[in-house]
Amino acid sequence: MRPLAGPAHTPATLAQKLVARAAGLERVTPGTIVTCRVDLAMSHDSSGPRRVAPLLRELGAKVWDPERYVVVTDHYLPAADPEAQAIVRFTRDWVREARLPHFIDGEGICHLVLPEHGHVLPGRFIVGGDSHSPTGGAFGAYMFGIGATEMAGVLATGEIWLRVPHTIRLQWDGKLSAGVCAKDIMLFLCGRLGLDGGRYEAIEYTGEAVTALPMQERMTLTNMSAELGAQTGLIAPDATTRAWLAQAGVPAAKLDAIALSHWRSEPGAPVLASHRFDAAALAPQVAAPHSPANTGPVDQAAGQRVDIAYLGACTGAKLEDLRMAASVLRGRRVAPGVTLQVAPASLRDQRQAESEGTLAILLDAGAQLLPNACNACAGYGPSRFPANSRAIASTARNFAGRMGESGSAVWLASPLTVAACAVTGSITDPRGLLP
Repeated sequence: MRPLAGPAHTPATLAQKLVARAAGLERVTPGTIVTCRVDLAMSHDSSGPRRVAPLLRELGAKVWDPERYVVVTDHYLPAADPEAQAIVRFTRDWVREARLPHFIDGEGICHLVLPEHGHVLPGRFIVGGDSHSPTGGAFGAYMFGIGATEMAGVLATGEIWLRVPHTIRLQWDGKLSAGVCAKDIMLFLCGRLGLDGGRYEAIEYTGEAVTALPMQERMTLTNMSAELGAQTGLIAPDATTRAWLAQAGVPAAKLDAIALSHWRSEPGAPVLASHRFDAAALAPQVAAPHSPANTGPVDQAAGQRVDIAYLGACTGAKLEDLRMAASVLRGRRVAPGVTLQVAPASLRDQRQAESEGTLAILLDAGAQLLPNACNACAGYGPSRFPANSRAIASTARNFAGRMGESGSAVWLASPLTVAACAVTGSITDPRGLLP
């Protein structure tokens, strides 16, 4: 008598593997509900202590594992008014009271400083109190944003329930042309797929063009998965991932323990949808007010006058972004009547930009240096754009009233395009200004 055959192995996507590990299961099925153990939780000054502390107090609960909770100050810095000062003060006092060992205070935007401190590793399951938390997916971690009530539940229990996501594959073949970068990919996708194109599923970015990107450009892709309406964005980790984490100070022994080859989708794994694009055919993109989905090639917006060119935010002022802007601004000056504002996304990146000469190029061109914080992108503080101003920004969103006062209008573009606009005073294709 022949033995019964066992169940055939079903190929799994990267998202399914990450969720299965967190749920303690061998495999998971998209659409089912599972309970996941959280490896790490992150909050910033706006979403964190002032929101979750009262909820924990009401529950009579404490942080389940202080080693697994990171708090960052970035939204309300600089604390320019009494409200901001009170929020930052409460954050610092509560962190001290809760005896949290991982407090990143005034070093930059949470989505960048978290991996800089070695907290985001391939295979981890992470929740963040911010919509751009999918940034962590660039490292092969399952990371997504949650609200304050959910965060309080995580902090009390160390767990969260999750509907296992389907995967949407976005494959970019070929090589990006000079003057085109990850921000152009994301603006193009916002225009092509729409702000709900991610269907609150997991997007996986693949293809030759994605693999060729440095880590911070990969972070731009996963960061703006939020603009596509996805729960998270993922890129399979590889040697580039390992090298960046090693440079960030993650011990070699910890990296050696991570089986990078495991954290990738298996051939034949089922996906909800798959889209293929030609990276070489992509032109610089610009999103017109007041939505990232109002995107088209830069020539469609060419000639629009701008008053402010803004290099900032977790998606537009990392070291790689500053280098791109410097490649356009080298030896040039900002046009009369235009203000170029630069807010490096982290203190570490600012120091590196200073030591290598990148920051000097920006300042010599006439840039105004802002603090390492969210600044105008979050809509807080004195850097909000004035009424009726016209700005082009490397940020992720340009909704009406988000970054500026009444009547202000914001176009979105890559750091390369923002720098080109600063030089000419109007929306300009950066390819004509590259060396």
